[in-house]
Amino acid sequence: MGNMELWYFEDHDKGIRFGIKCVKTLYSYQSEYQQIDVLETVEFGRMLLLDGLVMLTQRDEFIYHEMITHPALFAHPAPEKVLVIGGGDGGTVRELARHNCLREIVLCEIDRHVVDTSMRFFPEIACSMDDSRVTILYQDGADFARQQPSRFDLIIIDSTDPVGPGEVLFSQEFYTACLSALRPGGILAAQTESPVHHLELMRDIKRRLESAGFSKVRFYTAPIPTYPGGFWSWCLASADNLRQAEADDLSGFSPARTMDKELLQELRYYNREIHEAAFCLPQFMKKIL
Repeated sequence: MGNMELWYFEDHDKGIRFGIKCVKTLYSYQSEYQQIDVLETVEFGRMLLLDGLVMLTQRDEFIYHEMITHPALFAHPAPEKVLVIGGGDGGTVRELARHNCLREIVLCEIDRHVVDTSMRFFPEIACSMDDSRVTILYQDGADFARQQPSRFDLIIIDSTDPVGPGEVLFSQEFYTACLSALRPGGILAAQTESPVHHLELMRDIKRRLESAGFSKVRFYTAPIPTYPGGFWSWCLASADNLRQAEADDLSGFSPARTMDKELLQELRYYNREIHEAAFCLPQFMKKIL
């Protein structure tokens, strides 16, 4: 009898299953909110799972984290205060911390064990959690947003999929709370799932954002090999009455920020050309959205 191979499988849709060969399970824990697992894979390094779904791998996490943060930061002419809801792995905070213009970064994560797990098994991702500008709050992000009128320039919703603890972060009521927490000129950025598998959900997100008071909603995409369909989406949203006169359209670089050349050279995926190209959507997405 040959050696048993260890594989992780995730069902992406009916009849579609993603598989990745693993070396071993490094950690497994059932928190108050979700099942947390860390696996060592053959090709993608360590992999973080929440409730059996891939949140990140060491090999391709940089694409997701750069794309959820930098488009919003470079679309805003002068961001200073940022709220991250979710994102307990620390990757979004790491990318935010690259920007010297930011004075305050608040991470609101409901599950303390996600932060602890990332700091233990993914120190290169959680490496900016101790930045002096970072405050970590372990509470419900939706509740926190309701209590912060006109406080933040950017709100980044780095949520899990819309099931379990992440479900409320896709609701119209939550988007309304986020709008009230934004300062004049503020921008909301959110992950909006896979265009391959969740196109109707993306359409619902757009409708809910608009119903909450966001009049400008722009989607953008990038490839992420270990996410459903290998193709992922995000959106930027703002309200006309929040926009500053000198601010560019959401899909454009802000002229005041384009000189951040040293910062851009540190990155592995995002650049000015990617920013502009990412907002060019394929026709099937345009028709639905």
